[in-house]
Amino acid sequence: MDKIAARQLIDDSISKLDKQFKRLDEIALSNQRKVLDAFRDCAIQARHMAGTSGYGYDDIGRDALCELYARVFGAEAAIVSPNIVSGTHALTLMLFGVLRPGDLLLSVSGKPYDTLTDVISAEGKGSLKDFGVDFKIIELLSGDKTPAFDFDSIGKILAGGKVKAVFAARSRGYSLRSAISVEQIEELVKFVKRISPETLVLIDNCYGEFVQKIEPTDVGADLIAGSLIKNIGGGITPTGGYVAGRAELVKLVSYRLTAPSLGMEEGSYAYGYLPFYQGLFLAPSVTKNALKSSLLFAKAYSTLGFETLPDKDLPPYDIVTSIKLDSAERLIDFCGAIQETSPIDSNVKPMPWDMPGYQDQVIMAAGAFVQGSSIELSADGPLKPPYIAYLQGGLTFEHAQIALEHTLTTLNFD
Repeated sequence: MDKIAARQLIDDSISKLDKQFKRLDEIALSNQRKVLDAFRDCAIQARHMAGTSGYGYDDIGRDALCELYARVFGAEAAIVSPNIVSGTHALTLMLFGVLRPGDLLLSVSGKPYDTLTDVISAEGKGSLKDFGVDFKIIELLSGDKTPAFDFDSIGKILAGGKVKAVFAARSRGYSLRSAISVEQIEELVKFVKRISPETLVLIDNCYGEFVQKIEPTDVGADLIAGSLIKNIGGGITPTGGYVAGRAELVKLVSYRLTAPSLGMEEGSYAYGYLPFYQGLFLAPSVTKNALKSSLLFAKAYSTLGFETLPDKDLPPYDIVTSIKLDSAERLIDFCGAIQETSPIDSNVKPMPWDMPGYQDQVIMAAGAFVQGSSIELSADGPLKPPYIAYLQGGLTFEHAQIALEHTLTTLNFD
């Protein structure tokens, strides 16, 4: 495809997405107001930006940041820490914080993301299985790619009275399905609590923050967890993760982050917290840009005949776009084209490799300012049929347009 045809396709796609884009503008405005109100309510000041060293006793920057996140999430408490190394780490802390030997963890959104496989069921690695936690999976019901919880199957297992926690992932992971909405999470929470009030509802919130006006903790989820180098960090936060929810549960999680005798009384960060605060403030707008980028790629590639998600006029509930490319060569070339239009490492050719925590070789294009940041424009996918590219992020909508044009003009679609 030549550049004129590519630009015409992009312009036509943007025009057809006008209604969706206006809706995203409204969501971003609502979330920006919520974040600003939280900053004001917490009386955030310049002194909160300073770092500490050693034990980090009385670290006001750390403590205020945790309070700020709790307010934004409508939660009783939150842990926000640069000592959480990834979303997988945050989820691991959440699970190990509240589960005990003999408990049953029930995943109701199908198989959790690949990097949680060893966390849950590996042998000899200190997994939940090693510590005597049982695990069961219930697959989502799918109608026209829109997922739904299998409440009949969930109810039958809950009726047995042995489920300590129900786990659900909002984003799609490496599966060709739409993400799960907060409204669906609310329905799940009400269903679980009606049958088994003591059962916890734990949500993998990665890629879902600020996609809607409310979060899972606003509708009764007991705990949520995620990464600061995705939506919530606004492309500014350099590292870290969070866990938010009920105060007594967050305290249990803090014992796993540090030690049972320490909790969140310790934990320093010598470099200072400015990018953590600033990233959160920018996050509603940056997430909006990523969502517009996602919709644009999906619309353009669906016009070319590729199977994509989000599809039709359904609202997106995460920042990920799935493009079914049907061949390993196309997947590698697509990721290569995204890398070529990255601000960092544009001269590097991504290749499939055995990434830690994944069951298949994975190719990743991630020419990001923050290593691995998937709120920045990036693409990845496992090297297995049907060879789906999972594209996410976009700090600016303009960058996404340039990257889309490059893929359209350089890839062979014959």
